[in-house]
Amino acid sequence: MLCQMDRMIVPTLMGIYLFAYLDRGNIGNARLQGLPQDLLNGDASGQLFAWLSAAFYFAYVVFQYPTTIYAKKFNQHYWIATACFGWGLVSLLQATAFNFGSIFMCRFTIGFFESMFGPNIAAYFTYFYTREEIGRRIGVWWATASVAGAFGGLLAYGVQHIQYKFNPWRFLFIIEGVPAMLIGVAIPWILPDRPEESKHFNAEERALAIARMKRGGTPETARTLSWPHVRMAIYDWKIYCAGITYFGTNCALSALGSFLPTIINQMGYSAANAQLLTVPPYAVGGLSLCVMSFVSDHYYNRGIPMIIFTAIGGTGYLILCVAQTSNVAARYAATFLVTMGTYTCIGIAIAWFPFNMGSESKRAMGIPIWQSIGQCGSILGSYIYPNTDAPRFIRGFAVTCGLFYFSTVVAIVLSVYIYYENARRDRVYGKVDPNAEVDTSELADYAPNFRYVP
Repeated sequence: MLCQMDRMIVPTLMGIYLFAYLDRGNIGNARLQGLPQDLLNGDASGQLFAWLSAAFYFAYVVFQYPTTIYAKKFNQHYWIATACFGWGLVSLLQATAFNFGSIFMCRFTIGFFESMFGPNIAAYFTYFYTREEIGRRIGVWWATASVAGAFGGLLAYGVQHIQYKFNPWRFLFIIEGVPAMLIGVAIPWILPDRPEESKHFNAEERALAIARMKRGGTPETARTLSWPHVRMAIYDWKIYCAGITYFGTNCALSALGSFLPTIINQMGYSAANAQLLTVPPYAVGGLSLCVMSFVSDHYYNRGIPMIIFTAIGGTGYLILCVAQTSNVAARYAATFLVTMGTYTCIGIAIAWFPFNMGSESKRAMGIPIWQSIGQCGSILGSYIYPNTDAPRFIRGFAVTCGLFYFSTVVAIVLSVYIYYENARRDRVYGKVDPNAEVDTSELADYAPNFRYVP
């Protein structure tokens, strides 16, 4: 059963997210292929490009609340298919952009369609996998982001050498937009809906999948929403702590996608070679994430990996702050620490926080709260690397370094509280079987028999 779900779900979601991330991050590669000269009148200050980078996150932050909450009202595979086809189409239309306004609206609309996918997919995984299984699946899925960064660099390197009557960045948007549209059309036939409504399972398999959903909680009726649990999420301080840790890592993530090619270019490499040199850091970041996701599942612990890798990411930015521009080896090595910290922490966070909310409806509100706080970090990351700060970009590196280390402190606080609260409930209510069904229909994660993932 588990292998069957893995074959249906994980590779499909990886393919979807590959092109989601390519379509989100290709603006950074397009910057070195002539987009500012064609559409932004050169953009000597870099501020117009910062607005383009942030446009995606403006939409993502605003629209993820309604899209995540009301996604529960729809068939999941159709919802995801619509999102995928939509961002692929708009990414393709970026190739026709003719001024700042047109490319800005394309970026904003891609953010809207991706807000239908990214936050909701954290909840989608919980329909099929238990808290002991979800870490490695989300880790492998989220590693696709680093693969997309590496693949995007290779693709941009190849496109850079295309000789045609218009600039390579237009080819880049076409090549990365069309596959997402094709995948969007195919999703309803490949990806299962919720277990109780999916046509991919026979009666016996469906009963087993539903039983698995009951481990550690109570599944809700399909396409329903508990408004008391939605309100409960708004007042849960733990969700805001999760958002703070996510803020720092997303500030780093947006900087990687939009500015890593430029940062490497400022180390003295040509535009084409800078695209190519983004590949190894992304590859190492993805490998680190996969390894730590398996480790965190094996030891049933997310907090300790989060603490360690936020500190690693902060150290990478600290090296970038203090290393001289002539020390290219140290600065390039630091980008590996940055990608390790960024991708590992985000993957661990997506596996850690949703299960600790206790119910589907609380997740429907809690996930966009936590992720919107984090995506505000993405907006910040779009503005702290202006061209005027080149080649050292001290401001951007220092801010992100501080945010990473602050995330370490918050992760420590959250981990200590979870250990304390689980121990208190064991002492007061007795130890529980982690695989037993828990009635969370009224109190969500405050139910006496509910235990948090440490």
